[in-house]
Amino acid sequence: MNNKDKWEKLLSSKRFGLEEFHATNKDNRSEFQRDYDRLIFSAPFRRLQNKTQVFPLPGSVFVHNRLTHSLEVSSVGRSLAALVAEKLEEKYASSCFREIGSIVAAACLAHDLGNPPFGHSGEKAIASYFSEGNGCELKQKMNLSDAQWADFTHFDGNANAFRLLTHQFNGRRKGGFALTYSMLASIVKYPYPSLRAGKKQKFGFFQSEKEDFERIATELDLIRENGEYFRHPLVYLVEAADDICYQVMDIEDAHKLKILSVEETFSLLMAFFPEENHERLKDTMSRVTDTNEQIAYLRSRIVGMLIDACASTFIEHEESILHGTFSGGLMNNIDSFILRAYENCSNVAVKKIYKASEVLEIELAGYQIMTFLLDRFIEAVCHPNKAYSELLLKRIPQQYEIDSVDSYNRLQAVLDFLSGMTDVYALDLYRKITGINLPIL
Repeated sequence: MNNKDKWEKLLSSKRFGLEEFHATNKDNRSEFQRDYDRLIFSAPFRRLQNKTQVFPLPGSVFVHNRLTHSLEVSSVGRSLAALVAEKLEEKYASSCFREIGSIVAAACLAHDLGNPPFGHSGEKAIASYFSEGNGCELKQKMNLSDAQWADFTHFDGNANAFRLLTHQFNGRRKGGFALTYSMLASIVKYPYPSLRAGKKQKFGFFQSEKEDFERIATELDLIRENGEYFRHPLVYLVEAADDICYQVMDIEDAHKLKILSVEETFSLLMAFFPEENHERLKDTMSRVTDTNEQIAYLRSRIVGMLIDACASTFIEHEESILHGTFSGGLMNNIDSFILRAYENCSNVAVKKIYKASEVLEIELAGYQIMTFLLDRFIEAVCHPNKAYSELLLKRIPQQYEIDSVDSYNRLQAVLDFLSGMTDVYALDLYRKITGINLPIL
């Protein structure tokens, strides 16, 4: 199969769960644009506004939450994909690439939908509850396989997003969100199950969705070697858009919260530009006196620069990306001068931003809240006939399969319920269960 045919196979508008209705859509919107709209109007996407990105949810200073982050990643992803599509159209003289921007924009919207409350602290709390906490004995008690157990001890928001989008919850339609095959494949950064997660703790799908992913991978003809699939090429664009927004926006937020000084922030951002351009940049910034506006100007220039660099890298390595031999992500292979500046931002983020007291405090609190809720609700599904269990289980919506005869499914139902919560809801439920808050007081 030549590269053009391979691309046409990879860009499928077939909808997961609605395969029997697959046909050319006569609507003015393409199937991929419909994916985007379906996500924008969904409840799980709206809930991202009350989920932590890095910093605590805003008080007097507004910083990024999961919703604003996802919207910005989607904007960057669309621009990045549009540049790539333009080059591919020229190369192959084909119009099949015109919707790449819509596919990537939708995938970027969806990439964080599976993340639990309290950012990465929520993920760690769930995984460690099973690996070293009160849940570590559940494998034997509930007769779980090694593969099923790894789903819990390696719990990851990426795999949870794929489940959220594809699983048929009680009372819901077949295929979950019924999104296109190409869009769903574009969010799976790690196309292998939890048993192969390794030290990074990352994987792409739970055992419950393994067959679903394999069906999508087969339809799109994703390359498979030694039982393991290679990424869909558009994953690289989604990942790059996320990487761009993470580091650059975190620096901007850290300045607003006074974790980084003005001088530190300007130094980090100016390092992306050759020294001979600095005077011109300073001259442009001098037209305004607001420091935040000056930093926003540099940020916008850097985002544009990184988009161009990643698009060029994708086109340069298209052959190896298509055939599964490309190593690393796009950001790891951009021009060395820009990469050094980007890595410097990453190093500062690890040393100063992610260790800031306000970040650590929300992680500690989130860890405690999630562990408490896991304890209570898992105890309830394990012993549903106890009086207290009956009260607790009434809090879980009927869409979750807490009555399943399969113990693996019952544990998943608890994680579905908890991971879908916002930070605010999880905190409120914690307070009510502990008696800190009572409706009548």
